[in-house]
Amino acid sequence: MSQRNRIFFFAYIAVGVAMLAAYLALDVRLENDSRDEASLESIAELADRSDLNVIFILVDTLRAGRLGSYGYERDTSTNIDKLAEDGIRFANHISQSSWTKASMASLWTGLYPARTGVLRYQHAVSPDAQLPAEILRDAGFRTAALWRNGWVAPNFGFSQGFETYHRPQPKPIEATVRQENPWIKLEGSDIDVIRSSSEFFRTHSRARFFLYLHLMDVHQYLYDKESALFGTRYTDAYDNAIHTSDRLLGALINDLESRGLRNKTIIVLASDHGEAFGEHGREGHAKDVYTPTTHVPFIISLPFKLKEGLVIESRTANVDIWPTLLDLLGLPGLTDPDGRSLMDEIMAASESDSDPRDADAIFAQIDQTWGRTEEAPRNVIAITQDGFRYIHRATHPERSELYDLETDPREERNIVSRMPKKADELRGKIEAYIESRDPPWGNETPTVELGEMQLNQLRALGYAID
Repeated sequence: MSQRNRIFFFAYIAVGVAMLAAYLALDVRLENDSRDEASLESIAELADRSDLNVIFILVDTLRAGRLGSYGYERDTSTNIDKLAEDGIRFANHISQSSWTKASMASLWTGLYPARTGVLRYQHAVSPDAQLPAEILRDAGFRTAALWRNGWVAPNFGFSQGFETYHRPQPKPIEATVRQENPWIKLEGSDIDVIRSSSEFFRTHSRARFFLYLHLMDVHQYLYDKESALFGTRYTDAYDNAIHTSDRLLGALINDLESRGLRNKTIIVLASDHGEAFGEHGREGHAKDVYTPTTHVPFIISLPFKLKEGLVIESRTANVDIWPTLLDLLGLPGLTDPDGRSLMDEIMAASESDSDPRDADAIFAQIDQTWGRTEEAPRNVIAITQDGFRYIHRATHPERSELYDLETDPREERNIVSRMPKKADELRGKIEAYIESRDPPWGNETPTVELGEMQLNQLRALGYAID
């Protein structure tokens, strides 16, 4: 992080957007809930229903450990925690990259980055890839997306299957806020998405729908005065932003409730990656694949309340999300995914003698030169399996690291020299991963020629792109 940007984060600033403050002045707590209480068996019966909607909420840059339901001591996420309280929470969930485009390509296709091939800024998802929105559209869902992150723009292939793929027109931020916070480059706020979603509900509430919302205020550390609860440091600003987003989600869900849609809608909350706050000498994301940037939330809120919410302790991944949701809905699955349906874990979670399943390897990857096309790739790949995490640096294998997550969940003690056999075992699996079979559409990764305007829009997110 540059000194210029650090001045912003450490200064005392309560980021206020006039329209956001007005909207959040409304009651945004989840109090009214007309859903019935149901048993675990009702989950398996969802596949037989023909009236279910799906809202997929992607909170960009949301680190799981900053939510109350994931053990955080601050009250950042009251509404999100309520979704988990009577729904399904995946406690040890891993994203496939710490950079949005690579992560989202894996999330939507169910394939690891080595197979999607989406590793650099000009790469795009193949038009021959099968995405969940296509499956849902073909099953009769009205499909729509509201997004603010340029890395999921339609020219990168992410709009496949969506009837509407819309970036809401940003409302202006007050001039005084712009003067006090000159480092915020992305125009508008997530209120643009929430208000557009309300209009979508108004016009499509009688149809079966799939709505994807991609929120960005946490990425931007954007918060209003009502959410400025936790201090003025860089890390406090992040918590304040989560609190603002949580209140917006409360308004969204209350809107669903008022329209009689809550008891026939599955709400999914996920993230593309987390955020680092000095761990391993790093701040931010899109640089490495340590746990702070890859441990993300995954919560499923059902159209009914479970008496006791389920917690899945097995290690799971973003590539598992859509195999699970499509299975839950009784729809055809993705083509040849690396991810798998987690329905077996869900149905077994209430059994007192059920053991977490950690036998499957989970991979995360980033090319550290993704934004500099004149430089050779510098891939860093993490494998998580059997309670260990091995981080492999392709160009500097001698600097690889091994951590015992059971005794060292913060990844502070590199034990690669103490356990060379385990390191060799996991390195062998990474080598096999690098040589993964081709994706269903072949081994060609499309590239997109970006104009200066789009490059500047992406740079506005805070990334260095040559």
